[in-house]
Amino acid sequence: MSDLIRLSGTTVNAPDAIALARFYAEITGGVATGSERWALVTGPNGDIGFQQVAEHRPPTWPEGEVGMQLHLEFFADDLETTGARVLAAGATRFEHQPNADHCIVYADPAGHPFCLSMWDLPQVGS
Repeated sequence: MSDLIRLSGTTVNAPDAIALARFYAEITGGVATGSERWALVTGPNGDIGFQQVAEHRPPTWPEGEVGMQLHLEFFADDLETTGARVLAAGATRFEHQPNADHCIVYADPAGHPFCLSMWDLPQVGS
């Protein structure tokens, strides 16, 4: 044994875990498995977990009563084309767009903000 700590994944609260997992699977080309209580999207560039929270309240963005707890970043090389895909899958586009030249902020069906960004985050070791 060692004292190694390695990020294993991220889990997002949702009113229905499998429904939100299916949304993210659709937009990333991943596969959703699980139930309404706990689900997982296994994708080409990582996994995202979802857990049901009975009294889930979507965050208000960019500010408000329910603050944003996290947001997911997705690389996209064409914001117009990928934006149309996420809207068709059930996302909504926020009116406030602080970085619209390279990044568009959407809300997933549970209200969590996520970004489609033309800025790819560097990978460890790159």
